[in-house]
Amino acid sequence: MKLIILGSGTSVPLPERASPSIALFIDDQFLLMDIGPGTLRQLAIAGLQFEDIDYICISHFHPDHTADLIHFFFATRYPPILSKRKPFSIIAPEGFNKFLNLLKKPYGNWLDLPDGLMRIEELNIKEKERKEFDKFQITSAPLNHTPQSIGFRIEDSSGRIIVYSGDTGYCEEMVDLARDADLLILESSFPNEKEIKGHLTPSQAGDIATRSEAKRLLLTHFYPECLKTDIEMQCRKTYKGELILATDLMSLSVR
Repeated sequence: MKLIILGSGTSVPLPERASPSIALFIDDQFLLMDIGPGTLRQLAIAGLQFEDIDYICISHFHPDHTADLIHFFFATRYPPILSKRKPFSIIAPEGFNKFLNLLKKPYGNWLDLPDGLMRIEELNIKEKERKEFDKFQITSAPLNHTPQSIGFRIEDSSGRIIVYSGDTGYCEEMVDLARDADLLILESSFPNEKEIKGHLTPSQAGDIATRSEAKRLLLTHFYPECLKTDIEMQCRKTYKGELILATDLMSLSVR
């Protein structure tokens, strides 16, 4: 398992941080974790082809995590791309089909794709759910952000585990989902002294990593207020393990 951080920022435009998205590779499978505005351009900068994506995993429906779906569908219709595009799947919380229909409505048929090209898998937003895929399995769980927010626990065939929170506030569901993860990716939106409901501070993220006994912690989704503080120092109040602060286009292996 390998990954590239495409966007470590938020909805606030920053020159050095794009909106949330992560490219994840499991054997020959290419997963995209969230698809915030500008993701397709970040993929191009990273030397990746958006038409090679096998799965798009959506954590919730906020624009900074979904807006480039519009670009993705429209770019997929480009004839040289469409002629060679293999089927792909979108894995998302319950309600995604309705969300997608509303998203496409202003554009008429300009975002429509041929039948059979896209498969949508909706996951439970009330309780944990486990799904088996070709080279990996996903366990999802509802988290503390919006009614449709879920986190992802992804395990490959060798037993390596990566956990991705999307956006969440502190909750026991996140601790449980992250249990013994080889790499835990948590949002860290605001500093300790400016905690916002539905988001994590560095110390809260560190506490989740400590309680779940995650092997490595990667913090991402930094708002400007958090970037003005010493994120590592705040996280170290509750976590003593290996800590990584995400930057755009950072590459990591899950070991």
